[in-house]
Amino acid sequence: MNDPVLTDFNVAAIQMVSSPSVEDNLKQAGELIAQAADLGTKFACLPEYFCFMGTSDRQKFLIKERLGDGPIQDFLANMAAKHGIWIAGGTLPLDCPDPERVFNTSLVYDPDGRLASRYDKIHLFNFKRGTESYDESIAIRPGESVQAIQTPLGRVGLSVCYDLRFPELYRAMGQVDLILVPAAFTYTTGKAHWELLLRARAVENQCYVLAAAQGGHHENGRRTWGHSMLIDPWGEIIDVLPEGPGVVRGTIEAERLTQVRASLPALRHRVL
Repeated sequence: MNDPVLTDFNVAAIQMVSSPSVEDNLKQAGELIAQAADLGTKFACLPEYFCFMGTSDRQKFLIKERLGDGPIQDFLANMAAKHGIWIAGGTLPLDCPDPERVFNTSLVYDPDGRLASRYDKIHLFNFKRGTESYDESIAIRPGESVQAIQTPLGRVGLSVCYDLRFPELYRAMGQVDLILVPAAFTYTTGKAHWELLLRARAVENQCYVLAAAQGGHHENGRRTWGHSMLIDPWGEIIDVLPEGPGVVRGTIEAERLTQVRASLPALRHRVL
């Protein structure tokens, strides 16, 4: 097993209500990142599709970027370096071998603005009830690799939205201190399962979970659940924002991780 984080550090989940305008979204994200940094944040996470919520799945192709080249990636790198913090850039559409689809990718930048990790969303959302229908596979190609990154702050596992429903993904990360869940949960599924799933992932993996969500009514007619939150290893909610743009924050406490894992050593009791 890996050692817990050596020191406490502050984290923030950025909640947004993104629109079809990349320029407006980046402006909003920049303001919220600055707010989080001013509050002492060392690791900030943006929501899924922070840069773009279009009116159709295919519109993602209009803003897709190649890895290492594009205004959205430049923005994330510049924000990390400007504020001297770690930033997980929610997700953005990246080029993939399939010309008919893109990767839905989460990129992590270190405090010098260097790309530190990449995770392509593995599980693709598919839901249909009445007039509400979603199928991410229309425009997105699934990733293939589980990703966890060792940082000076601790070991961080990467996931995106619908991944939350698949506990085996998190087990495959090994022991982590913090799980990131940038998301754009629908109002319907979020109201039913969002908090339940987040708290379960925190409890079963005995780590903190930082979930950055889209939260509100979007110009494309979609409504997202919001409720960005930080949850501790015992499943307690430290902070939450129900709806609208804002910052959810709290502290990753090394002693709390150690205490929970020592009092109930479930991770050491694993058989499978």
